[in-house]
Amino acid sequence: MPRLAIYQPDIPQNTGTMLRLAACLGVPVEIIEPAGFDVSDRNLRRSGMDYLDRAAITRHISWRSFETWRQESKARLVLATTKGAMPYTRFAFEPDDIILVGRESAGVPDEVHEAADARVIVPMQSGLRSLNVAVTAAMILGEALRQTQTFPIPSVSDA
Repeated sequence: MPRLAIYQPDIPQNTGTMLRLAACLGVPVEIIEPAGFDVSDRNLRRSGMDYLDRAAITRHISWRSFETWRQESKARLVLATTKGAMPYTRFAFEPDDIILVGRESAGVPDEVHEAADARVIVPMQSGLRSLNVAVTAAMILGEALRQTQTFPIPSVSDA
């Protein structure tokens, strides 16, 4: 199943939203620190609500520690970026992909761009900079789950 990675998040509400998304979809999350806030901050809890306890979260103390872990796991890194070359809907996702979103304020540094195995973009109207990072994560993660057929299957009693 694809994973979601969040690079040095700045805004607790966006991070909480992505953690809630991941919990609901059963997607593991990698948080690459340092974050711009205390990850146990009440704002994070408020946006993630009671879903945070259901999210499978792994924290990495730095980009280097994350990258060491990723290379050992042999997972492909797919970077969501406004500098991407391929629309995410044309990209062929694989079950072990890690979808990485950057900081709200600055994206990711060149070192991270260079480490990515692929770079994808959400096509938008010209003249607009970017979508909210949580919206971008939801769109790309949804497509990755669709392609890899790893959406959770609700039980009949959940319907």
